[in-house]
Amino acid sequence: MKTSIDISSSIFNEGKKLAQQRGTSLRALIEEGLRLVLQKYQQSPRFYLQDCSYGEDGLAEGLSYSQWEEIRNRSYEGRGG
Repeated sequence: MKTSIDISSSIFNEGKKLAQQRGTSLRALIEEGLRLVLQKYQQSPRFYLQDCSYGEDGLAEGLSYSQWEEIRNRSYEGRGG
């Protein structure tokens, strides 16, 4: 596919020089660079959620899952909330 792009003259000159040193074309160099950038953005970093479970049953003793206000109050206890 043929297209035209605007590149600053300093980058163009450096690219031509590097392409010549490597025995390749500026086109090949640009394609290689674009492949690297595309590859970088296609590889999303894995997200790992730290296990912050409390004991085996999940809730502190004396709480039930229907006591959300009490759970919230305890979670902010001592933290200015």
